[in-house]
Amino acid sequence: MQDVLISPMITEKMTNLAADKGKYGFLVSPSANKIEIAKAIEKRFEVHVVNVRTINHPGKIKTQFRKSGRFTGRTSKFKKAIITLKEGEKIELFEQV
Repeated sequence: MQDVLISPMITEKMTNLAADKGKYGFLVSPSANKIEIAKAIEKRFEVHVVNVRTINHPGKIKTQFRKSGRFTGRTSKFKKAIITLKEGEKIELFEQV
């Protein structure tokens, strides 16, 4: 379960969601499912997860033009999870930011 959670998402939008609705965002492993994500968060932060929503982001194709020609590549794909906690619970990691 250590490799399910990669990092928390600390953005302005996620900070507002955490303050208003008790929703938190995490970057997770692309192979993780909702049950594994919920168990990892409950074990790591000792909270009760009510709902998990996942979003798969495919990598984008990027093109560079140089003197020696045109290069195409891809950005990495990633998966993020937005979790909802039981009412009245918080994750202290986000409160310090």
